[in-house]
Amino acid sequence: MTKPLQVEKLTRYADAVRKFASAAQNRCFGCGAANEHGLHLEFYLTQELHAVCETTVGDFFEGPKGFVHGGIIATLLDETMSKAVRAHGLVAMTRHMEVDYQRPVPSSEEIRLEGRVTRNEGRKHWTEALILNGHGKVLAHGKGLFIEVKPAPDPDPVKDGPTPHG
Repeated sequence: MTKPLQVEKLTRYADAVRKFASAAQNRCFGCGAANEHGLHLEFYLTQELHAVCETTVGDFFEGPKGFVHGGIIATLLDETMSKAVRAHGLVAMTRHMEVDYQRPVPSSEEIRLEGRVTRNEGRKHWTEALILNGHGKVLAHGKGLFIEVKPAPDPDPVKDGPTPHG
């Protein structure tokens, strides 16, 4: 088990972290500002290129009353690990992920997400992420393998014709 990353509240250590840039038209369910139904996660990067996010998941994403749905917990971990890979300037997709649900994750309470890359080998990048409560207790832990991909080029509407979305 990994110990939580050693970065205190983001507001207290603004010089130790920088905001992870995200395009305004990003429709990602986890971090996309343009996705009205998404989680709207805002990530910061530490000097060590670890991904950190403090957030509150509303009751809209509950499973049992008062607790975040297990699929959303997995999404939070996946998104955090993905940001840790992207912090290294890489575009990669989840190949494999393990989730250890250690304690219920409360909805409508602040939680902290932390992620980092633990190993690289060619196009393979191993990661891990944590969800912690306001007291620093680990609620969930994830491990993942991400495979580097080449980003798809933007379609050329003149050459390729219109996209299905216009």
